[in-house]
Order: sequence, then structure tokens, then C-alpha cells
Amino acid sequence: MPHADSAFVPSGINKSEFWEHVHGQLAALLEGQRNWVTNLANASSLIYSSLLSFHPHFGDENRAVNWCGFYIDSSLFPSPRISQVNTELDETIRTGQLLLGPFCGKPACQLINVAEGKARGVCADAYLQRRTLLVPDVDNYPGHIACDGDTRSEIVCPLILRNRGEETPLGVLDLDCLALGGFNEEDRVGLQSIADLVVRACDW
Repeated sequence: MPHADSAFVPSGINKSEFWEHVHGQLAALLEGQRNWVTNLANASSLIYSSLLSFHPHFGDENRAVNWCGFYIDSSLFPSPRISQVNTELDETIRTGQLLLGPFCGKPACQLINVAEGKARGVCADAYLQRRTLLVPDVDNYPGHIACDGDTRSEIVCPLILRNRGEETPLGVLDLDCLALGGFNEEDRVGLQSIADLVVRACDW
């Protein structure tokens, strides 16, 4: 099957069935690949493309998901091998931040501060609190970072590596919607399952 066909969405399914379908398609798509950049690129594309086809919940113009992607802990990104400016890395740039990872949508904020006393926004809060945040109205969320002024609601799921009783936050899966109250509990459950799948499928 062509990889692009993974984004096909059957008609007449409800939200729970939709997220189960996307989870199954993504599991097949990620099989045999452990690179997190590659897997997160396919995950963001599959989720975004599937949502565009999911009528009437998200496929309609006034309810569309306008951004889907990942912010990842800066320490997980490769270090530069060649520097055109100097040979020493500024470690203040590489700590306490989430950097923009693979995504679909308009250009977005390049980094999100998660350092103590400086963190703000939905992504930073979900990462630090290690829990999914469902925001029905982003304008009423304290410290919200507006990458796209058209966004009205948001959901952010933390990516958490669980190993021998320990939890390590890796980043977040972030989705924006053009509608107020665009996401609900069914979306939270479905996206948390997908976030867990992505974490398990990658070498970090």
C-alpha cells in the first residue's frame, strides 16, 4: 500500500473510532523505523491529513485543525558538527527549551522556554506538568503563545518515556484548531494513545 493511503479515513465513523483508526495506521507506518525525526514527521503528517478528511468534526473550513506537530527537548537534538561562527556551543541555548520538531501547518514558534521561572504557554505547562492540557479558548489561557492568530482552541499531550518506574518528559504533541472548543475528551484519549505510541516507537 502506498504510504499516502495511510491518511484515508473511512466514512461514518465517530471520534473514538477515528482515533483508533489513526492509531492503527500510524503503528503500521512506524513499524521498522526507530529514528524519532522520521517517525515524528510521519506522525504529524498522518494526524494532520486524517483530520482534514474527518467530516464534519474537523474537515470543515471553520473547524479545521490548522497546526499539528511536535516540540522536543533541546537536549535530544544532535549537536552541530561544524560551526561557521565559533566552535563552542552556548549551553544556555541548549537547556531549558523545547525546540520545534516535525509539524504540518503554518510556520511556528522555533522554541518554547521551559526553564524554571521562565516557562509559559500551553506546551510548556503540559511538558512540565506531564499531563494533557485541553484548552477550549486559547485567549483565556494565561501566558498563551500565539503562533497563529487564527487559532481558537488547542490540545497538548506530553511525550513521556516510561522506563522501570521512571518518567522522562521528551517533548509534546501539539494541535491547534480554528474553532472554540474544538477538542473534547475523546480527542484527549485518542491523542494520548498516539503520543504513547510515538514514544515507544522511537529511540531517544
